[in-house]
Amino acid sequence: MRALVQRVSQAAVDVEGERVAQIGPGMLVLLGVRRNDTADDADRLADEVRALRIFDDADGRMNEPLGEREVLCVSQFTLYGETRKGNRPAYLEAAPADEAEPLYNRFCERLDAAKGLFGACMGVALVNDGPVTLMLET
Repeated sequence: MRALVQRVSQAAVDVEGERVAQIGPGMLVLLGVRRNDTADDADRLADEVRALRIFDDADGRMNEPLGEREVLCVSQFTLYGETRKGNRPAYLEAAPADEAEPLYNRFCERLDAAKGLFGACMGVALVNDGPVTLMLET
């Protein structure tokens, strides 16, 4: 699994012009599920995301974890796009939807995250705070 984590002051997801999720300060997580990922992978990655110390403490240093802030999670199979053999990405490592969706849901539930709509074409809007962007992988 891969999680592209962005610290945001706000983020939202629209599907076909309708807002399906919105958060204030917290994290936007783009989550990719790879073939053969497991429930343990989802749990471990969610716990790593929750523990990331990327928020400012009283001294202005990135030293605080998520805490009571919000999370918005968006499924993103393109995180497993491979372009070593040309300009058109191949998605052979990405899990098929029937494998990926339950793991995506498990990850989101473990973080109590707001969610995009799995498999939909989504418009994602965010205000990146920092910017702070990290890639985590199991």
